[in-house]
Amino acid sequence: MFEHPLILALGTVLHLIIFILITLHCLRRRRNATSTILWIFLAWAFPVFGPLFYLTFGIDRVADRGFRKFLTEEHLLRTRKETQETAPRAYWHKLLPGAPAETEFQREFNRTFNALTPDHPALAGNRLVPLVTGDEAYPKMLKAIRGAKKHIHLQSFIIGNDATGREFMKALAAKAAEGVEVRLLYDRFGSTRAHLCGLFRKYRKTPNFKIAGWTQANLLKRQFQINLRNHRKALLIDGKKAFFGGINIHKDNITRDDIPPIRDYHFETEGPLVQELQYTFLRDWHFITNEAPEILLTEEYFPHAEPDGEVTARLINSGPSTTEDVAIEAFFNSIVFAQKQILAVTPYFVPTVDILRALRSAALRGVDVRLIVPQINNHRYAGLAGQALYEDLLLAGVRIFERHPPFMHAKALVVDDEFVLIGTANIDARSLHLNYETSAAVYSVPFADAMKDLVHEEMECSDEILLAAWRRRPAHRRLLENLCSLMAPVL
Repeated sequence: MFEHPLILALGTVLHLIIFILITLHCLRRRRNATSTILWIFLAWAFPVFGPLFYLTFGIDRVADRGFRKFLTEEHLLRTRKETQETAPRAYWHKLLPGAPAETEFQREFNRTFNALTPDHPALAGNRLVPLVTGDEAYPKMLKAIRGAKKHIHLQSFIIGNDATGREFMKALAAKAAEGVEVRLLYDRFGSTRAHLCGLFRKYRKTPNFKIAGWTQANLLKRQFQINLRNHRKALLIDGKKAFFGGINIHKDNITRDDIPPIRDYHFETEGPLVQELQYTFLRDWHFITNEAPEILLTEEYFPHAEPDGEVTARLINSGPSTTEDVAIEAFFNSIVFAQKQILAVTPYFVPTVDILRALRSAALRGVDVRLIVPQINNHRYAGLAGQALYEDLLLAGVRIFERHPPFMHAKALVVDDEFVLIGTANIDARSLHLNYETSAAVYSVPFADAMKDLVHEEMECSDEILLAAWRRRPAHRRLLENLCSLMAPVL
């Protein structure tokens, strides 16, 4: 049948049309040349699977579905200027501007990010407390949930279908039963098991409890991007207190039967940063549910509060809907502006070429650069891809430490004892290009000191990689590392 000349001709014409369309789509936006050539080659060499693979994994930007347009409409901007009640974010920004930049590093960083993220300025008056592993974070989070009076917003990449996940779901449902308004947003890919096993379905009819799963794979809406995931994690209580960082809601994050938990960082905060996190959650919520912005952007969710600390911080949201690679700019500029020391903690080290070059350049100009990664990675291919880069870094003078188990999922970048980049973003292509992430740039010497102490704890439980010993690793190991590094764009 498929050898009939007419069928062959139609198939050839269809293949050419699809190939041309994919080529034009690839060229609509300038991106990594190697990646673009690879996608074009796949579309040509594999007539059916190539286009399907591109639709699934190759499209790394999506439309914003009108939310940005809503925020920039003239009548809303006018309203935001006229009344505090309908413009809580603008009110916060006016009330609590960022403290004046005190160092050249802060001035340079702010100059860059005032242009890149004008909607998220540096804000003073925050309290920010590090929490290490779920052993420290979960009790505080559950206590905050049980003490909520008006509304609770919880967002997580992974919610496990386990005792920990069920405990959080029961706590949320109990507050909803008391009349507290609860919204839960989970990523369908990260929480696949809980989604398929009915953990969320069980609570969908609970009054005051709204649940939504984040996905951008919907054939009815012409969305094919199963590769784009929401990696954010935040808990917001009454618009006054928040928890955010890298810790998912899963049993592996707590001590069980003498099994140590995944090593990870979360942060408790009060102050204007809570308003920024609240806005981020509600924007994501609108994106998935289409709940009206007129309902979401009200004073009810952005209550007035007094400054609660001495920390100045700015939120840095990134993802495929943004026009700039904001996460890349955050890491790149943090590294470039460093003068004395860079401490980088990440579970997955598969950076872009420019970040890799920035790290090498910093070490070559005399900055003390130290990279801490897991000794045994939960995604072995990601660990191998990162190890393919070790030799170049070691030659430049970067010190590399591999932390002993348990697995380290923590993320932090401490620069010059005065600045810290924290949040959900790893130093890998997925976080920098494909995931929706939330980071915070923190200007505070005491907070930097606290984070530096945590990083030193990681180094004390690590083995340092030495160049001479690393070069003696087996040839087959090198081949495996280089093979895995070919998958770097989607790791």
